[in-house]
Amino acid sequence: MILKAYEYQKIKKLNNKIFLFYGENDGYKNQVIKEIFINDFDGNIERFDENEILNNFDNFISSLINKSFFSELKLILISRVSEKIIKLIDELLLREINDVKIVLNSKLLDKKSKLRYLFEKDKKLICIPFYKDENKILVQFANNFFKDKKLSISPETINLIVERSSGDRANLNNELNKISLYFLNKNKINIEEVIKLTNLTENYSISELADNCLSKNIKKINKIFNENVFSVDDCILIIRTLLSKAKRLLEIKKIVYKDKNIEKTISNYKPQIFWKDKEIIKNQISKWNLEETEKLIYKINDIEINIKKNYYNSLNIVSDFIINSAK
Repeated sequence: MILKAYEYQKIKKLNNKIFLFYGENDGYKNQVIKEIFINDFDGNIERFDENEILNNFDNFISSLINKSFFSELKLILISRVSEKIIKLIDELLLREINDVKIVLNSKLLDKKSKLRYLFEKDKKLICIPFYKDENKILVQFANNFFKDKKLSISPETINLIVERSSGDRANLNNELNKISLYFLNKNKINIEEVIKLTNLTENYSISELADNCLSKNIKKINKIFNENVFSVDDCILIIRTLLSKAKRLLEIKKIVYKDKNIEKTISNYKPQIFWKDKEIIKNQISKWNLEETEKLIYKINDIEINIKKNYYNSLNIVSDFIINSAK
């Protein structure tokens, strides 16, 4: 059985024991796992990688059966799962072990995935896809956070924080908590203090790289690559930042195409565009048509898959892609 991510509260009313959370939004997945399963849980919590389970399969099944005799409630969290975990699911369904809840955490699964198909069709199983958050969702998340904390913050500051989180709810949540602790005895947040406090300045070169790619500024791109020593681990952040900005550009271009008014579109766009970015976006609008922007987004998604498969060569893959996209 499949649920939408926003329907996750329904889990509390269901008696299902086995869950599959899949997708690239790790921040959202971790939030739901903590809220629904971990908070207020009185039993045993155990964490495994898929390989740990499969390499000791018989012992793992035996431990579940032995525990079930004593009716001791257990929560098992299994990360980095793949199609291979179906072996475990079949065994659990066959043995009907009812005093154990199991949450499987997987990367994005395509429609042909046997694991996804199994969970979608079997009513005893629940799966929830967690796709990347759009900026407007993250802005709402941030607004609600500061409202609960009774902190006054400008839309520009929220937009700045969200933009630099690169569509990652976990990154955003970390920065929000850091900001709220710093302003514990204050009631108003200053944008200059936020920039100094958070990791935004460290990520600025990545954001600037993405902006210049969309502006097709080869000279500036080469300068950024020459002046910064990006690591292999930075590659995912670079690609996700570029994807987030490309999606925003596509949305803006669609509105401009309909209304024929660039200034009005940029001024009224939600989430509000930081004033320093307005001229950059105007330039980007002039460089790309709708079809090109859509194709770019598909290519960025393909590149992310490619760099995950070729981890040690990812820096070359990303730099070549950025430079070629800007030509």
